[in-house]
Amino acid sequence: MRQFVKNGDSVHVVMTAHAAEFVTPLTFRTLSRNPVPSALFGASDEWQPGHISLAELADVMVVAPATANIIAKMAHGIADDLLSSVLLATKVPIVVAPAMNTGMYENPATQANMALLKERGVAFVEPGVGELACGTSGPGRMAEPKSIFDFVSRL
Repeated sequence: MRQFVKNGDSVHVVMTAHAAEFVTPLTFRTLSRNPVPSALFGASDEWQPGHISLAELADVMVVAPATANIIAKMAHGIADDLLSSVLLATKVPIVVAPAMNTGMYENPATQANMALLKERGVAFVEPGVGELACGTSGPGRMAEPKSIFDFVSRL
């Protein structure tokens, strides 16, 4: 996000309830200089539902870090929170940067979900290999922010 803001891009962050357990919305609001919605049916000054206006606002969507859960929702058209609803409603390119435990990343279900999304045109920034938040080491570490920025810039 910082790279995009530094580049002069307007960044709008959408957080899931689980993401807000790790980093506060205030942090992203301060760094992006934009509100950080998280509720699908939250109050809005817009006449359009929030998930539709956010979907139409974007030139590109970047899901980083992308958990196995959001990847599965994307692959199967599940729209039960703001993020998954915005992703389902958008018509712009989507870039996904997976980040999860190695076992989850290598699980056949996750691999099948990613393959399905790739067939539909979703772009993936491959995860790195290294120490993970769970204390293990292997594939599943989110790509470095600069790598994600460079990947999106090339689109």
